[in-house]
Amino acid sequence: MSDVYDIRDFGGCPDGRTVNTQAFGRAIDACSEAGGGRVVCGPGEWVTGSVQLRSRVELHLANGCRLIGSPRLEDYVRLTAEGFHSELGPEKSAHGLIYAIDAEEIAITGSGTIDGSGAAFYDAAGPSGKFEKPETPRPRIVMFYRCRDVRLEGVRMIDSPCWTVWLMRCEGVQVHRVAIRGDRRLRNVDGIDVDACRDVTISDCRFDTEDDCVVLRAMQHLYDEPAVCENVTVTNCVMNSGCQGVRIGCPGDGVIRRCALSNLVIRSEHNGIVSIHPHHYLPEGRPAGADISNILFSNIVVDCQQTPIRIEVEEGLALPRVADLSFSDMAIRSGGPCLVQGSSQTIVRNVRFSNVQIATTGDDAIVCRRCQGVKLTNVELSNRKETD
Repeated sequence: MSDVYDIRDFGGCPDGRTVNTQAFGRAIDACSEAGGGRVVCGPGEWVTGSVQLRSRVELHLANGCRLIGSPRLEDYVRLTAEGFHSELGPEKSAHGLIYAIDAEEIAITGSGTIDGSGAAFYDAAGPSGKFEKPETPRPRIVMFYRCRDVRLEGVRMIDSPCWTVWLMRCEGVQVHRVAIRGDRRLRNVDGIDVDACRDVTISDCRFDTEDDCVVLRAMQHLYDEPAVCENVTVTNCVMNSGCQGVRIGCPGDGVIRRCALSNLVIRSEHNGIVSIHPHHYLPEGRPAGADISNILFSNIVVDCQQTPIRIEVEEGLALPRVADLSFSDMAIRSGGPCLVQGSSQTIVRNVRFSNVQIATTGDDAIVCRRCQGVKLTNVELSNRKETD
């Protein structure tokens, strides 16, 4: 049997109305049962509910393909798996359009578009033009749990109802030349959330999101096993955000370590790079467990309206560690200062700024409190007018 499987041969119809969930399932199952290959989604508008990728299957979206998430929540599956507490899913949801569990050698490729139909999961917009969060779950476009050898390449993802891509406890992930655009009227529309994963590369991607563009997390309360996020590189990406470009951790997380982010252009309506740990980010009944170390940022341009770099632990929180953070070769324009601030219980240690230019409209350029071992080398500070 051929290792190429066309959705149309399994009853698919790209007319923008037919719900093709079963056709996708039949094609993917046939491909998997034959040992793997490529499932091709050709030109047209393919509406579907939840689709499960299986080991050694590549879902290829050809030029002219628009894969559209069904606007009906009942067409989606909540991801359930051993060791994963789906009932605690952030934003009350563990539903996904394209999902995989314990799969190996899986991929989504091509030059087509995945449209999450985001606005369909919200009520009418308020006076500000923003939608309020609905009570019902909002699906994500991609959710992969405990998968190995994962590849996302070339595709465009738009208008996810919630986070666009959520990678959970995956290993060996490559995300390359992916473009993600989120509807700024929606809520919690992150780009890529890398959660408790190892050996991940995100490169040459473009983001335009309502919320964080790239997030590194280790959401311990969701998993039975220790949550560790490590060996992640993010490089050669352009990030436009209504919130912030990069987020590293929250107070209830596990270990986040040995990550490098470089060659980024970040433009944000709020912040550039954040690792903030307030009490209200702690999951109910969970301890403050975030252990963050050895995170390197280099060759980065930040243009933001508020805080370009914000490392902050709220008073009263005792984290295992926030230490060994490096910011080098950066050009910053901002409305507020870089902030490095620990708590009485958590001293932020060993933060280095090297070859950094900071031009701010605020009164301060760098503020440091309750920290130790902050080192500034060749750091240039200036105040600029709003019109500069």
